[in-house]
Amino acid sequence: MIEINIPGFRHLQLAHLVSDYNGTLAVDGKLLPGVGEALSALAKDIQIHVITADTFGLAARQLAGLPVHLTITPAESQAEAKLEFVSRLGADAVVGIGNGRNDRKMLNAVAIGIGLIQKEGGAAEALAGADVVSSNILDALDLLRNPKRLIATLRS
Repeated sequence: MIEINIPGFRHLQLAHLVSDYNGTLAVDGKLLPGVGEALSALAKDIQIHVITADTFGLAARQLAGLPVHLTITPAESQAEAKLEFVSRLGADAVVGIGNGRNDRKMLNAVAIGIGLIQKEGGAAEALAGADVVSSNILDALDLLRNPKRLIATLRS
């Protein structure tokens, strides 16, 4: 568990990281360099879930051997599926990361939503629902490894 007290925001007890795959951890279905190592380091403190429609059919192979729980869902109703997934986990104990329009409901519901703008871009609705926006997945994951960065960004 990652515990962070952010003055003027909230006290967080994060047990789960839920991430989108394509556009977030991967580009064109291939895991971005350094992501596997970053996820492995974070898995010591938080349970990691990847939820995706797996557009390129590579998620299972790319994530093999990493300490993540992979959930592949149908391409239809992705936003609702992701929202339901984090709700089942207990959204108040979840940090979510995503870039797509199908991540918007998840990012809005979780304790901390991190929106990304990488090579695929970032959907405006997803970014509007996020608490923090990052331009790089490694920087986003480092926010959890270096919580004072989150405190500096979100305190009021």
